[in-house]
Amino acid sequence: MRRSALALVLAFPATVLLAGCDMLGIESAEKIAASREADGKAIGSACRHAGRAIEDCFSIYRKADRAAVFAGWRDMNDYMRENKIEPVAPQLAAQAKVETEKR
Repeated sequence: MRRSALALVLAFPATVLLAGCDMLGIESAEKIAASREADGKAIGSACRHAGRAIEDCFSIYRKADRAAVFAGWRDMNDYMRENKIEPVAPQLAAQAKVETEKR
């Protein structure tokens, strides 16, 4: 009887501590995969909105998941076509080019 009571007393704090792993910032493999996919979709959407070709996007962001980048690019392409939205040219690259030409 004493061993089962001791096991119960020790099991309760262990379960409470293990349940708090998410609070410690320890991410599971599923969370990491979901984050990488969301990042890839965001990259693809931004590339399409900026008017970049999907091949350029793949070469610029080599570490991103290609399937997720393509999915984001395709979703943004469909959205832009449905709503008749024109691509927005990146402003920082244009400014850097103008400053380089002035020198």
